[in-house]
Amino acid sequence: MSVKKILSLAASTIKLFIIILLFSSNSKAEEQIIKSYSDDKGILALMYHRFDESKYPSTNIQMDVFKQQIEIIKNSNYNFYNPKNLETNFHITKFEKKILITIDDAFSSFYEVAWPYLKKEKIPFILFVSTEAIGKKGYMTWNQIKELERESIAHIGNHSHTHGYLVDLKNNDFIEDIKTANKIFIKNLGYNPIFFSYPFGEYSNFIKDHIAKNFIFSFGQHSGVIDINKDQYELPRFPINEKYGDLKRFQFLINLQPLQYKSVIPEEKYLIKNNPPNFSVEFFDEQKNLNNINCFSDEGNQWEKSNINFSKKILTIDFREKFIFRRGRINCSLNDNGVWRWFGVQFSIKQN
Repeated sequence: MSVKKILSLAASTIKLFIIILLFSSNSKAEEQIIKSYSDDKGILALMYHRFDESKYPSTNIQMDVFKQQIEIIKNSNYNFYNPKNLETNFHITKFEKKILITIDDAFSSFYEVAWPYLKKEKIPFILFVSTEAIGKKGYMTWNQIKELERESIAHIGNHSHTHGYLVDLKNNDFIEDIKTANKIFIKNLGYNPIFFSYPFGEYSNFIKDHIAKNFIFSFGQHSGVIDINKDQYELPRFPINEKYGDLKRFQFLINLQPLQYKSVIPEEKYLIKNNPPNFSVEFFDEQKNLNNINCFSDEGNQWEKSNINFSKKILTIDFREKFIFRRGRINCSLNDNGVWRWFGVQFSIKQN
């Protein structure tokens, strides 16, 4: 049995033990991790899809640009983060910022174009796999995934079975989709990954709670920097593609640090009737320069500066109108004495 299989099985056993402990307690407070402000520099996760597939600009990056981005990271003296360390140090303050590479969908262009380079440079990454597409035209095969998985830098993540809009599925259909993917992973790799990424970054509380019972970490597609106070089932990533991959913007992104917060309301990120939502963010008492925060949101399907109010460490947004597109976003940044901090939120909007 491979080391990854042993570690995955051990992680699953530990996770089950923790869940039993939580449910045996009568105190709701004991189920929650106490949050406190820290000097955590964070982990900045980047999300890629296709490589050298110019006809798909919204999900593609040119390989020569990707190599330049990697050089920018190295020249900025940031180290690449090996995702195997998430289990052991997620809730430990990180005094040096790290960069995490993630790739969604397991397109064959990743295997053919980017994988040889990452292997040569020994750059760790997570490859998120939707099981239904594997082996089809334009996608990797299970033999190729197994080849990657044998390398210490390569970590495989679950990306559902169908890669559908999970929030559009009935609860039972969603559960069946995840169950199918889990079975296929076990059949082909001998284990189910501990990492999950929500297709299109869409999820509801029901979806998130079910994922939390089957995985240890899950990633969205909202922007931000991972810190010790982030929800491990709502981890942010910056999408990188031809439209949002120019080098000047990339240099700005990788220098961002976490904009930490205690909580975001609403917890439910799937908007059915409450569109626009009553939105607020509570910050920590120790945080400085919060009056420098600016937020932008795309309600009405148009990015504009948000109407924000700030009182007693709580930021609220007075939305101009409803979110129209199926995904609504808010991005907030703070110039903290020359250090740029950032967080983002993505809502999924129920379609008629």
